Amino acid sequence: MTMRGLSAFPITPTDAAGRPLPADLRRLILRLARAGVDSIGVLGSTGGYAYLEADQRREVLETALDAAGGRVPVIAGVGALRSDTSAALARHAADAGATGLLLAPMSYTPLTEDEVFGHFETVAGASDLPICIYNNPSTTHFTFSPALIARLASLPTVTAVKMPLPAGGDFAGQIAALRADLPPDFAIGYSGDWGCPDALLNHADGWFSVAAGLWPDQTLTLACAARAGDRPETARWQARFQPMWDLFQAHGSLRVVHACARLMDLTDAQPPRPILPLPDALTPRLRAAMHALDD
Repeated sequence: MTMRGLSAFPITPTDAAGRPLPADLRRLILRLARAGVDSIGVLGSTGGYAYLEADQRREVLETALDAAGGRVPVIAGVGALRSDTSAALARHAADAGATGLLLAPMSYTPLTEDEVFGHFETVAGASDLPICIYNNPSTTHFTFSPALIARLASLPTVTAVKMPLPAGGDFAGQIAALRADLPPDFAIGYSGDWGCPDALLNHADGWFSVAAGLWPDQTLTLACAARAGDRPETARWQARFQPMWDLFQAHGSLRVVHACARLMDLTDAQPPRPILPLPDALTPRLRAAMHALDD
C-alpha cells in the first residue's frame, strides 16, 4: 500500500552552497508524520534530487527516516544519470529503512525505451523494495508509453506509476486503458496537484503532492473527499486551493513552495541555484493563497 493514497513531497532545504539543512528537513518531516499522510516522498523533483550529490542524498534520506520514526512510510527518489548510481542509492534506501523507491530516467543523451527498461531492470535487481515509475516528461524529457509501462510491470518489484496529468483531462479513459494491460494490484497515481483531485474522483490510486509537503492537513482533507467521491466537498476545497494552484502553474511549484516555507518560518532555504527565488512583488499573492488555506 506504500504507493497509494496521499504521498507528501517536501522540499529539501539547503544552504547557499547546496548543502542539506538537516534540522529544517526534520521540521518539515515531523509536520507530515503528525498529520498522518499515507507516505512521504523524499528526493523527488520537489526534493531537488537532481541538485544533490549521492552522499548528500543518503544524508537526506537518513534524516527523513529518523524524523518519520516509522510512523509514516518513506519513499526515496533514486533517479540518477547512471544506472549503477541509482542501484547504489536503492541499496542504501533498503538498508536505511525506506519502504519504496521512486525512479525517474534522468539523462543527458535521450534514452530509448530499451535503455529505460534496462535501467529499471538494474535498479530492480539492487533491492526488494517496490518501485514506482516516475513518468515526468516535463523534467526528464522522456515519456513512458503505455506499452513500456506494461513491460516494466513485468518486473516483480515495479508496482506503481506516477503519471502526469492527461491532455484534455480524460482521467477515466487513461486509467482504464492503463489498467487493461497492467496487473490488478498495480497502483496508478498522478502528480500535478491542481488536477489530482479529479484523478482521485476517477478512481486513481494515489496523489503524489507538492502541496501536501507544506499543507498536509488541508491536502489530506481534499484527498479524502475526492477518494470518497464527495464532489461538492472536493469542489469546495479545490476553490480554496485555486489561488495556490494558479501560482504553481504560473511560476513552478518548486519556486512557490520554497517561498511559502520561508513565509511560514519553516526554513530560510532558497531554491538550488541556478533556480531563482520568486520576486518579492509576489509576496502579497503568496500570503493571500496561504490565508485561503489557513482560514
